[in-house]
Amino acid sequence: MTIPASPIAPQVSLDTIERRLSETVWPSLESVCFHTFERTLNAFTRYKVGEEHFSSVTGYGHDDLGRQVTDAVFADALQAEAALVRLQFASGTHALSVALNGCLHHGHVMLSLTGHPYDTLEEVIGLRGDNPQSLVAKGVIYKETDCFATGEFSTHTVIKEKQLLASAQVLYIQRSRGYSLRPAMTIDQMERLIQAVRQVNPTAVILVDNCYGEFTDYNEPTAIGADLMAGSLIKNPGGGIVPAGGYIAGRSDLVEACASVLTCPGVGSKGGYTFELTRTLLQGLFLAPSTVKEALKGMSLAAAVFGEMNFEVTPAWQDTRSDVIQVIHLKTAKNLVQFCQQLQQVSPINSGVMPIPAVVPGYGDEVVMAGGTFIDGATLELSADGPVRPPYTVFLQGGLTYAHTRLAVQKLMDVVQ
Repeated sequence: MTIPASPIAPQVSLDTIERRLSETVWPSLESVCFHTFERTLNAFTRYKVGEEHFSSVTGYGHDDLGRQVTDAVFADALQAEAALVRLQFASGTHALSVALNGCLHHGHVMLSLTGHPYDTLEEVIGLRGDNPQSLVAKGVIYKETDCFATGEFSTHTVIKEKQLLASAQVLYIQRSRGYSLRPAMTIDQMERLIQAVRQVNPTAVILVDNCYGEFTDYNEPTAIGADLMAGSLIKNPGGGIVPAGGYIAGRSDLVEACASVLTCPGVGSKGGYTFELTRTLLQGLFLAPSTVKEALKGMSLAAAVFGEMNFEVTPAWQDTRSDVIQVIHLKTAKNLVQFCQQLQQVSPINSGVMPIPAVVPGYGDEVVMAGGTFIDGATLELSADGPVRPPYTVFLQGGLTYAHTRLAVQKLMDVVQ
């Protein structure tokens, strides 16, 4: 079937672009998917997951076999010693907050190696507002350097800060771009960075914000030297069906320390009700590698289409992807708002809702969001958002099926100029 080209960009042919992608980019995505799916399936068989694991115990949640096997299977699939997989995590930010509080104490130094963190972490750390529960208010010293300071990845900027590196108890890496304009960090780049900083500080905890990055490459951060990582279950590892929650995975002692923050000392990972959702948690993980592949295919299409329409895109269609986000610089506030409004109209849920810019808790600027998703805020489902500030960048992400993203891109071509 040939789909008519957009009247705004008559030179853009979706069919031609798809043929190009199928010959160049998509085979590598299929390879990663097969590799990560095989690892995930092996985790299920290794721990002999059975129907008995789909039931929950009530009350304190002591001796919940389903919760225990879920933690073990997630840890194995994510190449970690241990994992804390909990519906009680309100968001990826919550999981990261617990991880930071589990590793940092009064007088400790947290050093971000990837520059300023994502907006929602500013209040967690204490960079915005005066919340007495922030890390800074509790006596943690926050510093940052940036391996993307020149616009390209380099370990030089970080390594030259030898005294600062040596003083840190936690070295923080944000894998995805957040609302910054730098590229997502690839696993190869992360491995080089970890090896470099280990030479200066071999004992610091290396903590990775892994949001949006799970199953996009052959290995996870904990397989290439990170001590701990955290993310959201309504992003990649939930497979598009887990309704809430997050995870922390890594060294078993660090995961247990984080569990004591989430619950309390003495309980740690041994308690907590699972709300009869272990079946969904495990099925979501089982689906995750394939669903992430579908999202990556859709984002590569979006990159190619809007790149040919003369919008600056990051990553480019041929670039290695390390998250499920496609950045498109739309040049004007009007383009940004219309893009999100059109995407909402081709969403399966709330297609009649009209997104408008608004202040969102945790963000410093007005944000416009298109999120017609089955799970509220689920960014593995096709969605888009962006702060209403120059250069009026939209962050398009997810897509449970390639077909949905393709149809949406076809519509979106008509509303921006």
